[in-house]
Amino acid sequence: MAIYLPELDSVDLQFPHPSTALDDPNGLLAFGGDLSAQRLIHAYRQGIFPWYAEGEPLLWWSPSPRAIILPEIFQPSKSLKKFYRKSGYQVTLNHACHQVIEQCAYSRGVDATWITSAMIQAYQHLHNQGHCHSVEVWQDGQLVGGLYGISVGTVFCGESMFSLADNASKIAFWHFCRHFSAHHGTLIDCQIMNSHLASLGAQDVSRDAFLQTLEQQRCAILRSGCYSPQVIA
Repeated sequence: MAIYLPELDSVDLQFPHPSTALDDPNGLLAFGGDLSAQRLIHAYRQGIFPWYAEGEPLLWWSPSPRAIILPEIFQPSKSLKKFYRKSGYQVTLNHACHQVIEQCAYSRGVDATWITSAMIQAYQHLHNQGHCHSVEVWQDGQLVGGLYGISVGTVFCGESMFSLADNASKIAFWHFCRHFSAHHGTLIDCQIMNSHLASLGAQDVSRDAFLQTLEQQRCAILRSGCYSPQVIA
């Protein structure tokens, strides 16, 4: 049976409603459009994100259930705390976002990554505009771990993380949760559950529940009269 998938207009930024996404593959919503900063921010505010491989059409997704993490829930293990005290790692925020994005792509290898060259450029551009943020872990002056994602009010849409040294990505996530919670961040969007996310405390919620949280953020933005992505800046 043929499956109808809407194609996005090259100019119009409107997306189909996420409730119209396919069940199989889970969450596939539309194809086409572009990776302009305006379209990406419009997508994330609606619970939609791009995910595709090099050479494929640009695909847009909004799966259900949605994996999320409440930042105040995450607690590092005693062994991770002990490791960090002895590691000599240094953790920074928004010091090397461009490099973090590149490492998230390159550390997986060309055949395994969904972070295409076009996506690297798009998210680096979002960082330059203040929408994309990163956490970096350093060892002896070398970048050995980190994560990056998009800020939508008090929701952080995590995109990817990498680790080139023991526990580097977990330590990046730990510091992010602590900082995010301290600055009134409410929810981390992890998109789709996997075993690593589950080990960090991720839980599944329905698409409707996730979209309701985003709608609350949108209304707060409208009431304030501006969009401020400075929760983790």
